[in-house]
Amino acid sequence: MWRVAITIAGLDSGGGAGVHADVKTFAALGVHGATALTCVTAQNTYEVRRAECLDPGLVREQIMAVWDDMGIDAGKTGMLGTRGIIEEVAATVSKLGFPLVVDPVMVAKSGAPLIAEDAMEALAKRLLPVAKVVTPNRYEAERLTGMRISSVEDAKRAAEYIHRELGAEVVVVKGGHLDAPEAVDVVYVGGTFHELRAPRLNSRATHGTGCSFSAAIAAGLAKGLAPLEAIKTAKELITTAIKYGVARGKGHWAVNSTAWVEIPAERWRAYEAMSAALRALEERGAEVARYIPEVQSNLGYAIDPRYASGRGDVAAVPGRIVNYMGKARPSGPPTFGASDHVARKILAAMGKDPRIRSAMNIRLDWGLVEKAKALGMAVAVVDRRNEPEEVKAREGGSMQWVVEEAFRQTGGRAPDLIVDVGDWGKEPMITILGRDPLDVLEKLFKLIT
Repeated sequence: MWRVAITIAGLDSGGGAGVHADVKTFAALGVHGATALTCVTAQNTYEVRRAECLDPGLVREQIMAVWDDMGIDAGKTGMLGTRGIIEEVAATVSKLGFPLVVDPVMVAKSGAPLIAEDAMEALAKRLLPVAKVVTPNRYEAERLTGMRISSVEDAKRAAEYIHRELGAEVVVVKGGHLDAPEAVDVVYVGGTFHELRAPRLNSRATHGTGCSFSAAIAAGLAKGLAPLEAIKTAKELITTAIKYGVARGKGHWAVNSTAWVEIPAERWRAYEAMSAALRALEERGAEVARYIPEVQSNLGYAIDPRYASGRGDVAAVPGRIVNYMGKARPSGPPTFGASDHVARKILAAMGKDPRIRSAMNIRLDWGLVEKAKALGMAVAVVDRRNEPEEVKAREGGSMQWVVEEAFRQTGGRAPDLIVDVGDWGKEPMITILGRDPLDVLEKLFKLIT
């Protein structure tokens, strides 16, 4: 059941590229990751301070140690550094015969060279003929072909040249640096061109893109996917990894390959937490019912703030929580995107304090407000009549303003209750904030007991 993929690449001490990026990508796609280290770099998000490459024989022994024990279903190369390492890797992979993805790493994101000048010929003439897939970016493809590449059509000519003249079976000329409104990867396979398109993201998280992309292809090959299918999956993964990059460092942030599995996991965790909370609410439905407002209640929970970007990332109750025959009852199971106002309040509060990921609205009862104060809860009272007209006119601006005003009143501390006294046509309301749905309900139950 387990497939093994090996990365033959360098070590980035900053953890953004090289074997770190590759093994994380392997894990995200469900294959066991093995490594054959080629070079060690002292590197961070903005510079390579030093690089030392290993003896080619040691690189070979690492590959063979994995092969002799577990076998290798697919592999990939990254930073190879020297002519000797390239020749050794080419000879070893050619002998073993597993499918190899070659990421022809030449320059780091910081601009530092990652391959010796005398190794370029060995890369083109010894390693590429062994490759199942090769994944150059625009500048690497220019170096390999001697062509000037700027457009998708240029990329097609380069891809065909690399296949015909240098021997790689499948060629992907990546589109991140092409002059096109979208990120268009050109794939040449079986004599046919394919254009894989994705939105061009304005993100600082680009460190490790090539590593993670090629590792994702290798993972797909290890699992038995056809090259084109493996490349399509890799394209989806790297787009997600860039969008939700690791926002740390002074330079090019690292891509986040684990977002591929973390986001679905986060959505499931939110669903499970909401389901448990709604069961708890129904158990005390008769007590809660009298606090359901005219517009009904809702309870929401956002996924991890690293990944929550809109109401579609907030689970809530479709049809809201209603007073049905004297008992509070959810109209349906938790659903993402089911709330507007509560979701907007959660997202706004999370922007102020990422620990606050849940909220519920109930009817305004000043007796509850006084009890909350007596219990030591932080309470903010917001008068919507003071809301600026330009905020009212902006879609979604009101909820943002209410939350910002509440946090201002509590000195930047997350309030437990936001009391919205309402406005013309706006029902007065209490919003209870908390870390998760059960935290919100615990506060509610304290108030109504």
